[in-house]
Amino acid sequence: MRFTGAPVGRCALLAATLSLAAFLALAGVAAQQYWFEIDHSVRQFIGFTRHPMLDAPMRGFSVLGDQFGLIPLIAMTSAALWSCHRRWALALPVVMAGTGGLQLLTKWAVDRPRPNLAEWGFPSGHVLALVVFFGVIAYLLCTARAGWGWRRVAAGVAGVTVLIVAFSRLYLDVHWLSDVAGGFVLGLAYLLLTIWLVESISRRPAQ
Repeated sequence: MRFTGAPVGRCALLAATLSLAAFLALAGVAAQQYWFEIDHSVRQFIGFTRHPMLDAPMRGFSVLGDQFGLIPLIAMTSAALWSCHRRWALALPVVMAGTGGLQLLTKWAVDRPRPNLAEWGFPSGHVLALVVFFGVIAYLLCTARAGWGWRRVAAGVAGVTVLIVAFSRLYLDVHWLSDVAGGFVLGLAYLLLTIWLVESISRRPAQ
């Protein structure tokens, strides 16, 4: 089901509004240089899970959310979409470039340090970008004519990938849990708004 139908479109915009409100609430707290108790509890718990054998895999998964991992993914996905979803093949790089600008703006505005004391921790840019990227992929799969079983599997793989990368950011001690949550809700709001906008523009009657 696409986002351009009136009921579905309204639901998508409502969900985007709620996600944005959740982000603003988290950002307001983070801007006061405040950390939730659960941030410290989760960081302590993650510390118990660290093992030398996990270090390399966690760094590998984390690369998926930075420019070295995202740029090839975006290029390959746009090329694959060219024959069947040309508007999304063109829109995807623009949408993803927007996530880069959005994360820089929000990180600068909040300016809360990371657990390792590096700057600009909130929100997690890796999680934000991957929520948008895999969210677009999941949306296209769910609106495709492929079998429902294959769509569920592909959407599940996309969701698990986002969760593993989110965990890797906590494991590598470069984000608090609230940073990850902030990246997720901001990415969800941006994802829903951009899908609604792209689909609405593509279906606008020619003048």
